[in-house]
Amino acid sequence: MDYSYILAVLLAFTLGSIPTAVWIGKRFYNIDVREHGSGNAGATNTFRVLGQKAGIIVLSIDILKGFLAVFLSQLAALYLGCGNMTLLKIVAGISAVLGHIFPLFAGFRGGKGVATILGAVFGINPLASTIAIVVFLTILIITKYVSVGSMLAGSTFPFTVYFIQGNDDVFMLVFSILVVIMLVFSHKTNIKRLKNKTENKTYLFAPKKR
Repeated sequence: MDYSYILAVLLAFTLGSIPTAVWIGKRFYNIDVREHGSGNAGATNTFRVLGQKAGIIVLSIDILKGFLAVFLSQLAALYLGCGNMTLLKIVAGISAVLGHIFPLFAGFRGGKGVATILGAVFGINPLASTIAIVVFLTILIITKYVSVGSMLAGSTFPFTVYFIQGNDDVFMLVFSILVVIMLVFSHKTNIKRLKNKTENKTYLFAPKKR
């Protein structure tokens, strides 16, 4: 039995379950960000509710969670042995994102997983993540909608994998499509607000509203 996959799932899900926004909000601001703003325990809502400093910290840690989940799982697999390293990294990345969305340490009420997806993708495919960052920032600057930027940035992943890298690894192709599906699913309420023209525009580096 290949225990490296089991270890990757447990390690990555635990790392992903660290509820950065919730812990920082409660510890330093006496605020549960899930009770304010959009109700999500993620970086965007932290910027909106707690301000720039807290938002940058949460964003950085949430990205790091995804990257470390992939990196540490890979290191463990090198020690234990692994049949398919690409598949293992993908399993670790997905587990970290699911941990962020359904965190063990915060009553299974987390965020959308965008920052953690970015960190995981960077650990799995640095080029795809770099292109996604450029697309996200471009769309954010143009539209001021984090949700639109996130979904469109994620949509570049399968395009990068298949057309730019020419990667025909079935696991990588399936994962790139899963990234798009996860992002769209986690943004279903945002999509409704966009259709109703009630989605809030976000200025990540604007001063916190009082």
